[in-house]
Amino acid sequence: MTGISFLDRIPPVTRAIIIINVIIWAFCAIVPRADLALQNFCGLHYWQSPLFNPAQPLTYMFLHGGFFHVFFNMFSIYFFGSFIERALNSKRFLFFYIVCGIGAALCQELVYSIRISSLIAQSGFSPSEINEIVTRGSNAIRQGMNFVDPTIASFNSLYNGVTVGASGAVYGVLVAMAMIFPNVPMYVMFIPIPIKAKWAVIGFAVIELATGIANSASDNIAHFAHLGGMIMGALIILWWKHRGDIRTLY
Repeated sequence: MTGISFLDRIPPVTRAIIIINVIIWAFCAIVPRADLALQNFCGLHYWQSPLFNPAQPLTYMFLHGGFFHVFFNMFSIYFFGSFIERALNSKRFLFFYIVCGIGAALCQELVYSIRISSLIAQSGFSPSEINEIVTRGSNAIRQGMNFVDPTIASFNSLYNGVTVGASGAVYGVLVAMAMIFPNVPMYVMFIPIPIKAKWAVIGFAVIELATGIANSASDNIAHFAHLGGMIMGALIILWWKHRGDIRTLY
């Protein structure tokens, strides 16, 4: 009698997501030049950046910035994705995961636009100056560099900078957890008692919104992309519940 391995216990789509992300991260960690090339080509950029291409709202969610980034995202997918994939079925879960990630990317694009417009208004850059910064800046970003001047560097980071990671899709999965299994107890970091999933996820949303507004982009975390994934996840689950495809299970 053949034993069942640890990976065999994970639902197929959840397992595939984890394996693909870990393989890509490991490859990029071993080959730094490949990491930079993949981030430039597959990471999410502002839609008017020379570095943008239409596949990025999909491909960016399979890249990560470091060990802890990929570890916490994949641990969350393993823990929560397994629940949701079994509740939805594999085909529906794959659709849900991908669309939440794309929704997060679209939200991030909106935030890019707002912040870039605000910075242009504050800095007073002329159209010719913007064009030069964007052109020279995209070449610098391709080489892993940026401008010395902090204002120009900030503008270039917004215009040509990159967003990577599965976090937007992960936050969509967390919303699904709260809407399908609202009363399942969850342990949240630094809180010694379990919290029902619905309250924990509401807390996450409030924290992301508050941090995103207060912090702008200074912590290098795409808080509004997280919120975009949550909003998209909530809309999909609400629609499926309205159609009677799924129901609250606990």
